[in-house]
Amino acid sequence: MKLILAIWFAAAVALAASGMLAHAPVPLPAIAILLSAAALLASTSVPALQQEVNRLGLRTLIGLHLIRVLAGAYFLILNGRGVLPAEFAVPAGWGDIVVGLAAIPVLALCVPVTTPARRNAVLAWNTIGLIDILFVLGNGMRILLAGGDIAGPFSSLPLALLPTFVVPLIIASHLLVFARMRREPTHN
Repeated sequence: MKLILAIWFAAAVALAASGMLAHAPVPLPAIAILLSAAALLASTSVPALQQEVNRLGLRTLIGLHLIRVLAGAYFLILNGRGVLPAEFAVPAGWGDIVVGLAAIPVLALCVPVTTPARRNAVLAWNTIGLIDILFVLGNGMRILLAGGDIAGPFSSLPLALLPTFVVPLIIASHLLVFARMRREPTHN
């Protein structure tokens, strides 16, 4: 799985560096959704990859979301520099920071999921986190459709890694947490 992630990351970097994302026939929020679907499809239909994903613990799936603190802070910095509009950067930035920071007590206090209360806390955090990332994509699409110039910063590095790599992993991990919680309501 590390090799697949490395190849995917390298492809995302190469795509961004090539400048092709600036002329993508599909809006970047839609690309993030399509890549999320592809990641989920691959992780559930390719047996070797499915085994690797099933070996991932909740700590890994939830711990991935710590990167959202950095992404959120960067959105706020870019808003302060005039690179990203406030209508996108402020809710996306603060949402990512809150969800990323909330992952810390969830990891510390709720994993492993051994009680119904821990399970409910993980499910609540996961639901809020998924809603937040989907809101960010929807808000980005809304701004694009209204003629806002938000695509430019996300079509070059480093922000291009968000729709082409990070966001699909975030969405896929949320859905994998839900699947794991459904299969294993409480476990040691």
